[in-house]
Amino acid sequence: MISRDSLESRETTCQEPGLEVVAAAPPNPAEAEPQAEPKPKSQRRPIRSYVLRQGRLTEAQERAFAELWPRFGVEQSPGQALDLPALFGNGQPVFLEIGFGNGETLAEMAEGHPEFNYLGVEVHGPGVGHLLLEIEKRGLGNLRLLRQDAVELLDTGLGTGSLAGVFLLFPDPWPKKRHHKRRLLKPEFVARLARVIRPGGLFHAATDWEPYAMHMLEVMTASDALFVNAAGPGQFAPRPADRSLTKFERRGQRLGHGVWDLILHRR
Repeated sequence: MISRDSLESRETTCQEPGLEVVAAAPPNPAEAEPQAEPKPKSQRRPIRSYVLRQGRLTEAQERAFAELWPRFGVEQSPGQALDLPALFGNGQPVFLEIGFGNGETLAEMAEGHPEFNYLGVEVHGPGVGHLLLEIEKRGLGNLRLLRQDAVELLDTGLGTGSLAGVFLLFPDPWPKKRHHKRRLLKPEFVARLARVIRPGGLFHAATDWEPYAMHMLEVMTASDALFVNAAGPGQFAPRPADRSLTKFERRGQRLGHGVWDLILHRR
């Protein structure tokens, strides 16, 4: 075995005569490359409440985007609020569903209540395409769709008190603790809802994940100055008869999950 001392001695004797061996100086922290400064909060990437998983569109859904989106799809200009009466051609009350999935529940609401107008916002293409086909199939004239982030829509796309109500049905519960920051229903989101929902208007949320249900109840109870719980303080509501079962709810029932509805009104 060659010892560390013998290696050092060998390195010394191998130097050319007359050359001074200079040991490398340790790095000076002051001369190190400067570290990038953290970005200001306003420039940081926002935390999204969704992950964009783009499934493949069917041929029918591709046709729906080509033929139906120009009529029923809405492109909101950045920073400009939608003119809802102009969008629908009437002044009927407008309800918004955030994250409508495949859109079957929203289509049933629009079909069952022609006296109301409905907006749906969703980021996933196949779900939007599916609902466009449902609009065509059912002959719905009181439903319009947006394909964008719901937070951006609430911030800049809707006027103060412009909505009669908002539905948040079975949002992603983000069950892992490290993902809780992605949950949509948080105090700052409630403030956004309060701005766009008119006094007396509806906020209806539902989930089949009990820990998220408790979180939702806690958040809305803390927002008592803005919303009043229709079922009473700290209470969940029974499922309204006019809220059809979603595919997530049916799946939850098969798995033995409960379902929790929260129904509140804007003060």
